Amino acid sequence: MSEALRIVHVDDDLAVVDKPAGLVVHPAPSHQGPTLVDELGELLGGGADPERPGIVHRLDKGTSGLLVVARTDEAHAALQAQVQRREVERIYLALARGRLTSRTGTIDAPIGRASRQRHRMAVSGAASRQARTHFTVLELLSAETYLEVRLETGRTHQIRAHFAAIGHPLAGDATYGGERKYELERQFLHAHRLAFTQPSTGEALQFTSELPADLAAALASARAA
Repeated sequence: MSEALRIVHVDDDLAVVDKPAGLVVHPAPSHQGPTLVDELGELLGGGADPERPGIVHRLDKGTSGLLVVARTDEAHAALQAQVQRREVERIYLALARGRLTSRTGTIDAPIGRASRQRHRMAVSGAASRQARTHFTVLELLSAETYLEVRLETGRTHQIRAHFAAIGHPLAGDATYGGERKYELERQFLHAHRLAFTQPSTGEALQFTSELPADLAAALASARAA
């Protein structure tokens, strides 16, 4: 198992892991190499897709942080139901280009596949689905805004596409127009807090993950700029 992949919690029903940037969650035709599914192996279980057993929600390859995976069919179904009822709290830390004028806000715009760049998502793209992202400004810097972002829905690339759509792409996110600065090699986006209900016991579980070294260094550089 990769030393960079950290198991934060494990019980009979589920596990919570802290995914490093660069690790793909599950196999896909376009990807060659190890995945989180490979790394976790027999720890995972549940769900109808043998290519992605136990996967309840995803993080992009370049996004680090927390996600919950299932170990049984029952836990998989229960956790997915919590996600669909929007009962799973997913809080991210992000650094966006420019200075946002509102301290808090909601980006409410449907997201679908971009018509000419199939690797990107876009507001009102093909087969758009409702998407809602809430944000709170943590710190206004000279050229960026440091944010806490909460997902209400969980579409592919939702945070990245939403902030690009309002003219504030994430730092380091070349796919969506963000600048590669502060030595960033990926988008500044980290799944910082995850909270949900343990499906068997009903216990409220909450986990946090601090910024990894590359993002902490980039934030320090942005503060000093």
